[in-house]
Amino acid sequence: MAMLVQCQLCPKACLIAPGQSGECRVRVNFDGTLTSVVYGYPCSVSIDPIEKKPLFHFLVGSGILSIATVGCNLHCRNCQNWEISQANPEDTQAYPLPPDQLIRVTRQNECPSIAYTYTEPIIYYEYTLDTAKQAHQAGLRNVLVTAGYINPEPWQELLQFVDAANIDLKSINDAFYRDICQATLKPVQQALVLAKTMGVWVEVTNLIIPTLNDSDDELQQLSRWIRQNLGPETPLHFSRFHPYHKLLNLPPTPAQTLEKARQIALTEGLKYVYIGNVITPDGGTTFCPECHAELIVRIGYNIEKNRLIDGRCPDCRTPLDGVWK
Repeated sequence: MAMLVQCQLCPKACLIAPGQSGECRVRVNFDGTLTSVVYGYPCSVSIDPIEKKPLFHFLVGSGILSIATVGCNLHCRNCQNWEISQANPEDTQAYPLPPDQLIRVTRQNECPSIAYTYTEPIIYYEYTLDTAKQAHQAGLRNVLVTAGYINPEPWQELLQFVDAANIDLKSINDAFYRDICQATLKPVQQALVLAKTMGVWVEVTNLIIPTLNDSDDELQQLSRWIRQNLGPETPLHFSRFHPYHKLLNLPPTPAQTLEKARQIALTEGLKYVYIGNVITPDGGTTFCPECHAELIVRIGYNIEKNRLIDGRCPDCRTPLDGVWK
């Protein structure tokens, strides 16, 4: 007789009946065996600038092969990729691309790294893990763009093969996670700390949504938590909200709110704070943390100027935190 199966991948611990999937839609109980139905079948494959992830301190100016399957274990009301993150596998066109072929395509396109992104690489875990292992053997780097909602054991196994990650810290308020994302805060914080502890280059994104997570107090608490737990060298990207999916009633984030958030984070001691999803005068510019000279100037995803010499400021020779080669 077929048995219920409990998924151990993320904190939701879905108890899955035969023939059914967990909340992520892609992990199915087939006769008592939990199976990923999207393994080797991405629904999106493209080459992006690495700045789009966003990663501003990792292989600057390089292209990165980016993939995603359908599905997500969160259900954020503001999701900008909801057409695929909240889709059923059978309702979305996918392409056969097993790990060995994905490695070959990456090398053919002369990309130094692979991004597991767009939806949630955690829920296509086996595909991510197997590809990441082979990518490292082939001399490629691995990048995760993730909400970080995963249990410590599978996370630790995967991080052995991850070079960089941009992890969403959607709010420093657990009520926000429960109400907006159908998740909780603590596992994300634990995932961030573990990634940093294991030597992964970590950058953090916080999408600022008007009236929901944009108070001065919350922005201060979030910035302070990052400094105290991940270190002042951790880049923080404040991203502009646009009305998507189920949050069509709220306006886009005002540019002045993003500028205010940046100033709060800098005052809290973070070295590198950026503004995304909108072009502001220096929202994409990397400054030397010592002499404050302009080092990398970005307009959108484009590098307009890069003055780094061997990862250092050319004016005061201060090393810039990041991975530059």
